Amino acid sequence: MAIPITFPPLHHVAAAVALAALSATGAQAQGVVNALCSTDAPWCEAAAKEFTRKTGIKVNQAHKGTGEIAAQLGAEAKNLFKIFSESRKDSEQVLPPKTDIWWGGTGDPFLQAAEQGLLAEYRPAYLHDLHSWSVRQYAMSGHQVGGFYSSAIGFGYNTETLKKKKLPEPQCWSDVIKPAYKGEVEISHPASSGTAYTVLAGLVQQMGEDAAFDYLKKLHRNISNYTRSGQAQAPNVAKGEVAIGITFMFNFEKWKADKYPVKTQAPCEGTSYEVGGIALVKGARNMDNAKKYYDWLMSPEGQAVGAQVGSYQVPANKTFKMDPRIPTLDNVKLIKYDFEKYGKAAERRRLIDRWTKEVEPLPR
Repeated sequence: MAIPITFPPLHHVAAAVALAALSATGAQAQGVVNALCSTDAPWCEAAAKEFTRKTGIKVNQAHKGTGEIAAQLGAEAKNLFKIFSESRKDSEQVLPPKTDIWWGGTGDPFLQAAEQGLLAEYRPAYLHDLHSWSVRQYAMSGHQVGGFYSSAIGFGYNTETLKKKKLPEPQCWSDVIKPAYKGEVEISHPASSGTAYTVLAGLVQQMGEDAAFDYLKKLHRNISNYTRSGQAQAPNVAKGEVAIGITFMFNFEKWKADKYPVKTQAPCEGTSYEVGGIALVKGARNMDNAKKYYDWLMSPEGQAVGAQVGSYQVPANKTFKMDPRIPTLDNVKLIKYDFEKYGKAAERRRLIDRWTKEVEPLPR
């Protein structure tokens, strides 16, 4: 089922910020930070644990897809507005948990949240330590969204499963829509997964919108399952539950390193890529601690945690030696992805609405 993503009007957000400020001092004194993380779960967990060990600040953190989190932040702001409309006594009694920081996961939903005024501006002092694609995210979003890591969309496939079914290894976008792959391909749902939206928006830019939707209808016939998260494809492919997964290629590297029969391939025609996001939430009750967590995540120490637990994205911080297991993007044909246009909330909604009307209802 598609998950509608809506954001409250900006005056609702302003009211939410005002209410959050009322309780900021007490929340900060508790030594906590409330985080939402959209990258690989082991990275989320390891980072929170290590940051707490280093600083003593407790991290209350949930793991969700970027589309779900964008919807949650909008709902949080809307709920705070409703509470703010009540008496102060009631608002103090029912003030819900408030997110302080959101990190990891593809960047388009971050840019959409920034557009709706849900995120706080932050210009870190170490911008010169970051890759140019990370710095561009700051500039594009009015310093509300930073680039956290990068990776390209591609195919991961189980060589033993393909061999058993006498299917060739896919090399191009044109391969995975062939009738021979019916029921053999898995991808995530674009309404809940920023990964799938990156695929959708990338194909639109690459092929033209009508041609891309014609392509997606053909691909739909071969899809075995639309998962909520773009992180599901790698384990499902590695374990032979599905032959081919379409997602960010870094997801498969851990399984390859663990000797599973998995290979990856960037589509021969070219492919889209992500700049994973990191952002502070406007009105965060634990802003000081959120900034500490943010800065640690962007430091060489924090950036290195990903590869230590099997997440092999290209880190934003360029001042330390990158783990050699992280795959280079040098030989991948990347399209000129328009993050500004396709990071807009209205454009995202429009494309997903078209997909849910024209593609999702079709038989498979």
